[in-house]
Amino acid sequence: MNMTIINLGQITAGFPSPAADHEHNRLDLLQKLVKKPASTFVFEVQGVSMIQAGIMPGAWLVVDRSITPRNGHTVVAVVNSEFTVKRFGYQDGHPALFSANKKYAPILFKEFDELEIWGVATYCINPLV
Repeated sequence: MNMTIINLGQITAGFPSPAADHEHNRLDLLQKLVKKPASTFVFEVQGVSMIQAGIMPGAWLVVDRSITPRNGHTVVAVVNSEFTVKRFGYQDGHPALFSANKKYAPILFKEFDELEIWGVATYCINPLV
């Protein structure tokens, strides 16, 4: 995808600064979001299991397969041949996947025949409308 985006500088969520300079530099969005193109993929999120982590239905999740998952990382995993996004961690000393929605129970590695951490999410782009 070839996209030109204009970088107008930083934006504050409070009151704007009247002295803010507005630079019009070109910003390559892919360069910002993708550090390793050969190992980076984008998924469109479906479902509500991660909404309390700010990952909404319809969001684009940028996922890097070259990153080793650590406790607390948001990851894409394959559970019984299906992709899912969850927070990686441990429960009772065993690796587990946690939703960011209290309606969903943790997924314990020891309970599934097929469970693999596929990649680590690096960015989430949510639609605002």
